Amino acid sequence: MTAQTPTAQTPTDEKPVEATSSSSSNSNRRDVQILPIAADTFVLRSRSWGRLRFEIEYALEKGTTANSYLVKGNQIALIDPPGESFSEIFIEALKKEIDPHAIDYIVLGHTNPNRIKTLETLLELTPQATIVCSLPAALTLESANIDHPVQPIKGGAENDIDLGQGHHLEFIPTPTPRWPDSLCTYDSYSEVLFSDKFFGAHVCSEEAYDLNQETLLEDQQYYFDCLMAPNVRQVETALERLTAYAPRLYAVDHGPLVRYGVTELTQRYHQWADEQKKRSLSVALIYASAYGNTATIAQAIARGITKAGVSVNSINAEQATTAEIQAAAENSAGFIMGSPTLGGHAPTQIQTALGVVLSAASKTKLAGVFGSFGWSGEAIDLLESKFKDAGYSFGFDPIRVKFTPEASTLQYCEEAGTDFAQQLKKAKKKAAPKISASSVEKAIGRIVGSMCIVTAKHGDISSAMLASWVAQATFTPPGFTVAVAKERAIENLMHTGDNFVLNILAEGKHIGPMKHFLKPFGPGENRFEGVETRENEDGQLILEEAIAYLECQVANRMDCGDHWVIYATISGGEVIDNDAKTAVHHRKTGTHY
Repeated sequence: MTAQTPTAQTPTDEKPVEATSSSSSNSNRRDVQILPIAADTFVLRSRSWGRLRFEIEYALEKGTTANSYLVKGNQIALIDPPGESFSEIFIEALKKEIDPHAIDYIVLGHTNPNRIKTLETLLELTPQATIVCSLPAALTLESANIDHPVQPIKGGAENDIDLGQGHHLEFIPTPTPRWPDSLCTYDSYSEVLFSDKFFGAHVCSEEAYDLNQETLLEDQQYYFDCLMAPNVRQVETALERLTAYAPRLYAVDHGPLVRYGVTELTQRYHQWADEQKKRSLSVALIYASAYGNTATIAQAIARGITKAGVSVNSINAEQATTAEIQAAAENSAGFIMGSPTLGGHAPTQIQTALGVVLSAASKTKLAGVFGSFGWSGEAIDLLESKFKDAGYSFGFDPIRVKFTPEASTLQYCEEAGTDFAQQLKKAKKKAAPKISASSVEKAIGRIVGSMCIVTAKHGDISSAMLASWVAQATFTPPGFTVAVAKERAIENLMHTGDNFVLNILAEGKHIGPMKHFLKPFGPGENRFEGVETRENEDGQLILEEAIAYLECQVANRMDCGDHWVIYATISGGEVIDNDAKTAVHHRKTGTHY
């Protein structure tokens, strides 16, 4: 597939100071909110009220914040300056808060090309400041030709920084394959943990803290599923390191700061990580990424795999050892490799990893290939040809993305990952001995539901599924529940606040629509081809074959094992055929549809 688009109390009586971008559209509005969060400690929340970039982690489109922090002791530390998207308004707001020449340290929780762009501008204003970062980050800065004093952190108390007035910064390396240079920072005086990529959420709001924990939980779990679930082994190691500290506040990189739910969210991270570890099937996802595009694709594929109930073992070929790659290839049920194309070739690390996988992975294992490129795609061709010549079967067609992936591209990648996982699960089920249904399973099968088609559309992305687990739930407001398997493509279009339509089918006339929407669809395939539809005022799709339809909005969703139970409120609808009866679904067992 090709895409063409390149222990101190918190002060509460002070008002935020804002620097606002010139954009007139509220959805594209960006500003900086400055607030005190602890003794001598301030947050600069660079806020984007619209989707920041086309990465799967931003797919809920609730905006985001890039949070930076100032700790003012006798010396001053600036922690985690934002990326290039916020560079201009961030520096404008920073100047209003402090003279940049007074900054002694710039602490980087991680690096990427966008953050380095901001850093270059910032260093012109802070020539006296020392950059503090992990050793991998220091190497990245060196390769980016950042000529500035750097204090690399290797771990240990000898790297601590005493800012004075009680503020003592300790540094905790927390690397993952996605961010091998990740570094958390703890201030023992204010008991604030500057947690880099951990414990965040992509939500933009006026509330700086996690005041509504129940509402925020869905966004925090989605953030974990996208960013942490594919790196669960390293995430658990990081969580173990963080247990040595007792923070009152998680000063996160993205979204509301976690003050009221520190203990609960930490427990959930352990719970979510444990759920990934317990999965019986895993996929080795091995990649390198020159400019971040290949990593973005890998993240979308991983999201599709994990939502289907299969775990992912992410391997950054630029950081991993040969032994780690070999173990992943041997122990996984399948493997997927991704590479950028640099100068017409795959990076050396990918070529080395390729040799290891070819020698270690059984030929019965399912394979996948993806990558990004600017003008050619030889690296992807190399991976495809080597695996094909070796006799491996592919779980999806090789994914080729030109320049920066768009939303539709990432949806395709996610569906490809889900298809890959489903093939592994089917193969495992086929190999398992047949077991007769128990009397309880047969009894569960007697629960009858109406036969419906759920349709959802968001921008250029649309999807649908056959649903029979539907039940009215409330009178006021009128509402119902519908169960959606986590591996369904439509699941990503049914988060809180999303609109959809429930199309109810007629008895005796349901076979055609049922067969159509039950058939397997390939990644990116149009599920409505050959189906007559019309759009309502919100752009949602109504099936012409439906005898009635309900216009709905997701009000809440509950994580229930292998399904989400969606509670939706009804805003409109119509009975099209008063004489027809609703089709119902009779099952023989409660173990499958």
